[in-house]
Amino acid sequence: MRRILALLRTSVGRKVLMAATGFLLIGFLLTHLFGNLYVFQGREALNAYAAWLKANPILWPARIGLVAVFGLHVWLGISLARDNRAARPLRYHNGLDQPLSTVTSRSMALTGLVVLAFVIYHLAHFTFGAVLPDAYAQVDAQGRHDVYGMLVAGFRNPWIAGSYVVAVTLLGIHLAHAGQSFLQTIGVRYEYANQLVKNLGLALIAAITLGNLALPVLVFLGFAGSPEVTSVAVVEAGRP
Repeated sequence: MRRILALLRTSVGRKVLMAATGFLLIGFLLTHLFGNLYVFQGREALNAYAAWLKANPILWPARIGLVAVFGLHVWLGISLARDNRAARPLRYHNGLDQPLSTVTSRSMALTGLVVLAFVIYHLAHFTFGAVLPDAYAQVDAQGRHDVYGMLVAGFRNPWIAGSYVVAVTLLGIHLAHAGQSFLQTIGVRYEYANQLVKNLGLALIAAITLGNLALPVLVFLGFAGSPEVTSVAVVEAGRP
């Protein structure tokens, strides 16, 4: 604990901790993506997976831990942004004479804020059912929450699908800049074997980004069935 507190007192330490929390969040993104891909196997596959996940006893501890990691990541980002602003109190007169590091830093802050807003919107949509309450209230023939129907109904809406495409694209930009910033912090110069590390990192980020982009795009284009396809197997929540 003392070592962590000592790290939080230094800029480099906070950057390392921010990268560590970022890696944990990337792990969550991969797990989340693999689960969502069940939508292309149909209603039964996705709803069975969602029911298993909901009944898993580690679900809520994992959620609490995820919230803690995400909150720490956001706090570290705000703290580092304040440090950068304090270290450079005079603003540049225009965007052309700013060094690349300043432009990257500002884009990180902007994309980070957009991602934060998107996370809140995503929770309102799929966790709390505030975006499409009628779709959220559906259950399938086995009495399970019809996650398949909710996901398909959401991504068949062009505004919702479009918002996810924009947000996921900005998330990809944020992750790419974050990886580069971390490697610079620890002194990696992208030469020889280090270039391989950089390329592998970018490939992982590209896979996460493209995979999450594929969900709203392919569902919107009809590669997953509509919520009404198996209407016999879908009843309103609360009905016998």
